[in-house]
Amino acid sequence: MILFVAVAIVFVIVLYYYGTRTFNYWKKRNIKHEKPLPFVGTNLKNFAQKASMAMMATETYRKFPNEKVVGFYRGTVPELLIRDPEIAKRILVTDFQHFNARGFNPHKTVIEPLMKNLFFADGDLWRLIRQRFTPAFSTGKLKAMFPLITKRAENLQLFTEEIVNRDHFDAHELMARYTTDFIGECGFGISMDTLNAENSQFRAFGKRIFERRLRDGVSSALKIMFPEMCKNLRFLAPELETTMTHLYQTVVRERNYKPSGRNDFVDLLLELKEKGEIVGESINKKDADGKPEIVTLEVTDLLMISHMFVFFGAGFETSSTASSHTLHQLAFNPDCQEKVQAEIDSVLEKYDNKLTYDAIKDMAYLEMCFYESMRMYPSVAYLMRMCTSKQYTIPEVNLTIDEDVKIIIPIQAIQMDEKYFRKPTKFDPERFSFGAKEDKKNFVFLPFGEGPRACVGARLGQMQSMAGLAAVLQKFTVEPAACTRQNIIPDPTGVVTEGFVGGLPLKFRKRVKN
Repeated sequence: MILFVAVAIVFVIVLYYYGTRTFNYWKKRNIKHEKPLPFVGTNLKNFAQKASMAMMATETYRKFPNEKVVGFYRGTVPELLIRDPEIAKRILVTDFQHFNARGFNPHKTVIEPLMKNLFFADGDLWRLIRQRFTPAFSTGKLKAMFPLITKRAENLQLFTEEIVNRDHFDAHELMARYTTDFIGECGFGISMDTLNAENSQFRAFGKRIFERRLRDGVSSALKIMFPEMCKNLRFLAPELETTMTHLYQTVVRERNYKPSGRNDFVDLLLELKEKGEIVGESINKKDADGKPEIVTLEVTDLLMISHMFVFFGAGFETSSTASSHTLHQLAFNPDCQEKVQAEIDSVLEKYDNKLTYDAIKDMAYLEMCFYESMRMYPSVAYLMRMCTSKQYTIPEVNLTIDEDVKIIIPIQAIQMDEKYFRKPTKFDPERFSFGAKEDKKNFVFLPFGEGPRACVGARLGQMQSMAGLAAVLQKFTVEPAACTRQNIIPDPTGVVTEGFVGGLPLKFRKRVKN
């Protein structure tokens, strides 16, 4: 009995040590932080699905208003939250070579299949993929695919016509169906028709990507708290890989495994595979002379499936969140909505009443409203980077951090800070009357990120969002419904993108033009 008690005591001591072993990291460096709890660190609410990562970042940002940086522990892993735009600029751009990784994989050598893509990949995998995929989002490519957006926008108008007699309809669901349709068409050459199909399999698949169920929460918490023991657990649900693999195989089989001439995303992937290995300079490895080593990457089916996955998920969700929140804000700011509608009428008159690439580019006030909405509620509300050097010193605070320490840049918190935006809770599109260049330059407006790892599809996302907004507001007016909340509640189970508890119900009415 005594032996059993002794063993139990030793076990508890060892377990406690393991769960607190890193908690002196920020204390030694005199960096302020909340007191961490064993195993969970300062991330308890996120692990318990009571707050998203973005909500945790915002909460931490606001608790330490006088600090340039704040310590954080995701489990036992020390992370550093940045509160100073100049330091954010250093991390994202100036010293990017020291922070070229996002660090979403707790175990570097085991990367789950669907995460081997441009968004999640680090190191040479990211660099080689990025150099091949950037041309896919050129101005010429965007103009070429705009007729697909026009067709989807017309379908959006037809569907909205059907819901005007309802008491309300979820604007987020409406715009998600529209963006899913577009991504299906321009990405995979599939007519998904999620607007009219109430129980669309594609829409259900899209929802599952961004839904964090109990299984997902437990799996991610275990991987973060016990990375070595749980390296074979997956963040993403197994059914996502099964569905995406089936979709990929179906599409490429119909094209006989060759580019079809549609010039969509699948054709791009098939062209990459035909070209063979991707060859380029390493981002981290250097030879004896200090020159980057030449590295190669084989374009496998698995690599293509993972990119179809991220193109589908990121393509529809970020845009639908941004555009639906814009509609929500315009519903509560009818003067701004009327100004947008007047601009849409005026611009479309110059383009034979058709939504075109150039027409959308001419809608300056609509863009201002879109930017202001993205300032208040960015689809991706935080950025992650990881130190890839043995050590790095942040000169502004004379802080030296070690390799693999992750950096959190809480862009939503920065964009809602009255230090940078007067009356930040007020929807005021006039803030962007001269565009967003100055705020981007000062690193206080970063809804698409910044630097070499900024969102590669930012222009495509903005284009499809603004086209959808123009299509709706050309023929309809949005108003708060009886159940609409002006102050939205962010979804605490959000993963990468932000969601809304209860959606964004609005009343849609047919426009009566004078």
